[in-house]
Amino acid sequence: MNNYPKELIQIVKEVNDLIAPKLAELDEQVVYNQAKVLEAYKHASVAEADLKGTNGYGDDDTGRDKLEQIFAEVFQTEAALVRPQFVSGTHTLATAMKGNLQAGDTLTYLTGMPYDTLQTVIGLTPHKQGTLMQRGIKFSYVPLKDNQVDYQAAKEILLRDKPKMVAIQRSKGYSTRPSYNVGQIKEMIAFVKEVLPTAIVFIDNCYGEFSEKHEPTEYGADLMAGSLIKNGGGGIAKTGGYIVGKKQLVENATYELLAPGCEEEGATLTNMQDFLQGFFIAPNTVVNAIKGMVFSSALLEKMGLEVAPRWDAVRTDLIQNIIFHDPEKMVKFAKELQKNSPVDSFVDPVPYNMPGYEDKVVMAAGTFVSGSTIEFSADGPIREPYALYMQGGLTYAHVKIAVINAVNELFFKKI
Repeated sequence: MNNYPKELIQIVKEVNDLIAPKLAELDEQVVYNQAKVLEAYKHASVAEADLKGTNGYGDDDTGRDKLEQIFAEVFQTEAALVRPQFVSGTHTLATAMKGNLQAGDTLTYLTGMPYDTLQTVIGLTPHKQGTLMQRGIKFSYVPLKDNQVDYQAAKEILLRDKPKMVAIQRSKGYSTRPSYNVGQIKEMIAFVKEVLPTAIVFIDNCYGEFSEKHEPTEYGADLMAGSLIKNGGGGIAKTGGYIVGKKQLVENATYELLAPGCEEEGATLTNMQDFLQGFFIAPNTVVNAIKGMVFSSALLEKMGLEVAPRWDAVRTDLIQNIIFHDPEKMVKFAKELQKNSPVDSFVDPVPYNMPGYEDKVVMAAGTFVSGSTIEFSADGPIREPYALYMQGGLTYAHVKIAVINAVNELFFKKI
């Protein structure tokens, strides 16, 4: 801190004092979530031999079986599917959908239009082969009202379309709406169950795991999915995803991922230690990332930038919006964050056409695992309102240093 201007040092001190009570709350949250994870590991009787993994068909993989038992217990569901064969969060979500929807069925998003990569999966972009629509699955969504679920419109749409699956997207994606916390999702689930009791309530939980004390599956969600290179992998998992929920729905997804009759197969290779160790430390890793976002929100707001959520808001994921209303400032900030990465700090981020996205995307991502968003990164589409989506951080200290350095370069360079 001695190398920073005195004014910046004073601002950082004020931010530290301001957010101290919030950080104390987060420390208590870690203990709560770590306790339930530890209990699940003890109940599964995880042994050193379970860390080894399997090859070939993956027969008799006790580590894989115990990991899925742990996921089911922590998320309070009947079953879980946790595999390295999932290549991304989008792939995991798509597998859950395709395994449980057939031609003639309708998928309805309760939380507005889903984010870019899911639009491609559904068939809303020019990519035609392999989409839900190409399989004869219909799609509708409930437009948001003031960034919240419009329950009146939702009731009309649900009764009109009678969807087999109603999807709820927890995180904001590339939108400026707030992410929905578990309390709000609990209300959404209850609403769907009242209006359309037979519908499958499916939660996109990406970025959400361990961000709060409770998960949507504790309140009646039928199916939920996420990525292991986000929260659930604890920054250690190098690939993979998970699906949890009712036994039959998870089995249906398994048939889609593997093949009917192959549901007991699937080699884990060298991933089992990463998965078991990563999920165990995930409660602490997630809160480190959230602490970083709380600090960043408070500091950047003091510097006059528009941020969402604010530092004292209820946090339900790892994402911090920084809205620039200016593409040059947005890209410049991303470049400064890249300079403060442990990997590829010398790389200069430039906007480019990223697969699955309609607009060019700028991405600062000096991560140990490619594309890992539990690690500190920032990205955003080059479109109005030119918002950068900053997320993750394996350590609170790293996020803090990187953001202070970026603020120093952007606001105090001439001092």
